[in-house]
Amino acid sequence: MDARRTQAWYLKLHWQILAAMVLAVPFGLLAGREGAGAVSWMGELFLRLLKMVVVPLILFSIISGVTGVGSIKGVGRLGLKTVIYYLLTSAAAILAGLVMVNLIHPGDPGLVHLAGLGAPHPGEIASSAPSLHDLLLRLVPENPVEAMVYTADDPRRGPDILGMIFFSLLFGACILALPDERRRRVGGMFDSLFEVMMKMTGWVIRLAPLGVFALLADVIGTTGFDTFSALGMYMLTVLLALAIHAGITLPLVCLLLARRNPLRFARVMSPALATAFSAASSNAALPLTMECAQKGAAVSNRVTSFVLPLGATINMDGTALYECVAVIFIAQCYGVQLGFTQQLVVMLTALLASIGAAGIPHAGLVMMGIVLGAVGLPLEGIGVILAVDRVLDMCRTTVNVFSDSIGAACVARLEGEPVDWPRASAHASGEG
Repeated sequence: MDARRTQAWYLKLHWQILAAMVLAVPFGLLAGREGAGAVSWMGELFLRLLKMVVVPLILFSIISGVTGVGSIKGVGRLGLKTVIYYLLTSAAAILAGLVMVNLIHPGDPGLVHLAGLGAPHPGEIASSAPSLHDLLLRLVPENPVEAMVYTADDPRRGPDILGMIFFSLLFGACILALPDERRRRVGGMFDSLFEVMMKMTGWVIRLAPLGVFALLADVIGTTGFDTFSALGMYMLTVLLALAIHAGITLPLVCLLLARRNPLRFARVMSPALATAFSAASSNAALPLTMECAQKGAAVSNRVTSFVLPLGATINMDGTALYECVAVIFIAQCYGVQLGFTQQLVVMLTALLASIGAAGIPHAGLVMMGIVLGAVGLPLEGIGVILAVDRVLDMCRTTVNVFSDSIGAACVARLEGEPVDWPRASAHASGEG
């Protein structure tokens, strides 16, 4: 009976979110900036609730996931499979972006003047962009508690999730090193704390339709569609590359490696994907991603609690693709032709920058400074694409979350877990 109620609730949530997205578009267009702003508080409240649960959820889920593996050797095995998957899919996404931006060649020198930018002056490149050395140092937080808080002067920056993950992994590994009785007692405590956070997350997720409606209506009411016309070819290039990765590459991985029907899997994960699209934040969508993967796709808690929080930080397929396309597009707008070697530098730098990007709105835009600097382009070039970044951010974040969830399914199968499609199928279709 409980399973039936859960399945029915998921079907209901799925359609509620879809209806909210459909209604948000005409509402935003008709209401305009002021009308959409009148309901934006619902979206802000929903995001605040999600932020409230994200930090303890990541902390307790990773510690619980590590202790559930059973041994430090098992953690290493699980982590290696996860990282290899993330690196390969991100590289495939960047390759798709490279091919499309070179085929379509969307750059128009007139856009540089439209944005009020001058010719490139490499000497003006800001030196404040974070270096690879800085990104590596972020792995080890000086103060783990400070890494878990939102910065008062820049609340959009979010907590240092990368440092949190490292601390949580190390903490869980140390629990595994304890004597058997203490390991079971401490591990059981974190399992219980994780269950509490999942319960709280479930309550917050019930507000997802209202939050999605308000967030999407605010974007449509604020930007409309007029600002997109001048950058139409650039948007088309990014969207086509994202579609190739999300519609061909990831489904093939899901089918061949995870041994799951990609359409069924996408349908099961649709509430998380819709939340990722509206919030433009992998971290905001993480609670729902974990809920859908566990209860809808029947991926074990041991895998989801380890793979998905890690993926929300280091697996940014859509972001890496976007950064690659955007940098080459900006170069084309400046009339700069990047050769094979320079494009290879863009590819590798975009991969590393996406790993260091936070799972919050516009994080990819911030990290683009690293990629632009790597090929001698000024940071001011970002001004060319600012008008359409929010919409593309929503799309690339959805791809990020889809890749994360498929990664969890792949790792689960590589770990020998059965593919419980009867349960997932009933979950998605509302049967039972």
